[in-house]
Amino acid sequence: MKLIVAFLTMLVGATGAAYAQQPLEPLLYSYRILETYPHSRDAFTQGLFFHEGALYESTGQYGESSLRLVELESGEVVRKTDLPQSYFGEGAAHAGGDIFMLSWREGAAFRFGADDFDLKNSYAYEGEGWGLTYDGEHLIMSDGTPELRFIDPDSFAEERRLEVTLRGKPLGQLNELEWVDGAIYANVWKTNALVRIDPEGGAVTAIVDMRGLLEAEDIVPGETDVLNGVAHAGEDDILYVTGKYWPKLFKIELIEMTN
Repeated sequence: MKLIVAFLTMLVGATGAAYAQQPLEPLLYSYRILETYPHSRDAFTQGLFFHEGALYESTGQYGESSLRLVELESGEVVRKTDLPQSYFGEGAAHAGGDIFMLSWREGAAFRFGADDFDLKNSYAYEGEGWGLTYDGEHLIMSDGTPELRFIDPDSFAEERRLEVTLRGKPLGQLNELEWVDGAIYANVWKTNALVRIDPEGGAVTAIVDMRGLLEAEDIVPGETDVLNGVAHAGEDDILYVTGKYWPKLFKIELIEMTN
């Protein structure tokens, strides 16, 4: 756990000066695997969420990007729609009866019907799109910077931004997002860490050390990629996590570490 905290601290070290007040010290968590499910190795996972008990996933890569309805127990893809080959798919979230999905560098968001995946609308935005979640009022979008954007789902207009800080310094590389019990969880790209973010002030209030999920036989060198994908199904302290081109999806219980 100390190693992953030190890495995240190094990540923010050059991005800004500490605040004058004493910065918040985040809680530290580990995990316990409760269930292991198959996951499609062709899924470059960018977004993962549940809606009404069903699991949805968005995937990336040019020519491979898609929105999927997935059967949790088997990992089978029940419904799928592909993005045009010129778009690199990113995070996705359900809001207002529809599913929104971002693209990476194309500055386009797509709105699909949740029941049939029919394209209903598209929107333009500045900068990159990474992760997406919904807090019941706003879509919350990450773009690789320390800032999260709060977006009106009706118009896709940006309403405000929130700077995310770890120990008083800006934390970038925020990727896939999930709204859990009044807080934002985020994968930190290229790390085996999740962070929990206060949606009002932006401080990281907890770090989850996710190392060790995959075993050696699960990893294909040059193919199996980083942790990315976190979903919540309403259970206390329970998350569902996977990664890009991972063969498994895990149901985990969060365990607070004590000194």
